[in-house]
Amino acid sequence: MTYSIVSTPSTDTRTPLDLPILFFAAALMLSGAVFASAQTSVSSPENTFIVDDAPDQEVVCYGKTVIVKQRAQGVMAIGGDVIIEGSVSGDVAAIGGSVIQKDGSYIGGDVLIFGGEYKPDSSNPLREDGKKTLMFAGYEAEVRDLTQNPSGLFSPAFSIAFVAQRLLSALFWFVVSLGLATLAPGAVSRAIARFQLSTLKVVAIGAAAFLSTTIVVVGSLTIVPNYLSAIAGLMAFVLLMLAYVFGRVALNVSVGKLIQKRYFASGNRSEALAILIGVVFWTLLLSVPYIWTLALFVLFSAGIGLVLTASSRREWPSP
Repeated sequence: MTYSIVSTPSTDTRTPLDLPILFFAAALMLSGAVFASAQTSVSSPENTFIVDDAPDQEVVCYGKTVIVKQRAQGVMAIGGDVIIEGSVSGDVAAIGGSVIQKDGSYIGGDVLIFGGEYKPDSSNPLREDGKKTLMFAGYEAEVRDLTQNPSGLFSPAFSIAFVAQRLLSALFWFVVSLGLATLAPGAVSRAIARFQLSTLKVVAIGAAAFLSTTIVVVGSLTIVPNYLSAIAGLMAFVLLMLAYVFGRVALNVSVGKLIQKRYFASGNRSEALAILIGVVFWTLLLSVPYIWTLALFVLFSAGIGLVLTASSRREWPSP
């Protein structure tokens, strides 16, 4: 279950660590690095990172619990808890962990938590007036396991839940592909023809557009106001997902027809069977450890490329 708790907002409309937190999280999820400065120490047996005195430093730690003994400017833990025993003048954030504020400790900024809880020892913790507590609880174990074992994202463990998810995914894409191929057979057929005639061109155009969109959206976070960057990001996400759905449907039908033509007799071919074969093929390919990341990128690139290379043949009647 996911919920949010928001305290009384401050008069300041921007929080100093909002954007850095997002960038730090993305960078750390890719590299698995641990950053910290000033007087710090690591306790490996307990999987903790201790900050003794770093009043001018932002401390970001990956896969460990951060304990602030004296001072820090800001703290963020990914895949671990944040335990405040001293003073933090800025924001405190935890992804896949909880923020624990000991009795007598002080937090001067906002508290941001995803997949955890805010646990103050005192009923009246020392906080700066008007600062916010944003908490999205739920999935703490899953997020913590993912951050502490990121390779599990690329090589998921085989289980009953894994098989059930793939079966539901195959059923979903079969229904979507069959419905779209029935409602818009011309658009799907033209997309298949374009993909088969110029596969590399379509994928290259889509990949360039996908990477460019990602760079522009991420770059806009530091240039335009927050509400505009949020709108731009949401629009880009919706458009990319629509392109992905269209490309996935086109490739389901294309691969299914190719396999059907090669291994099935002409009397045993049908549109529904081709879609089913294509759906099973892509579902299995997207289930292969590590390979699925490349397959997913190809699907996104192909979908965007097919949308961008589409041409309208409609002729407007002359007056």
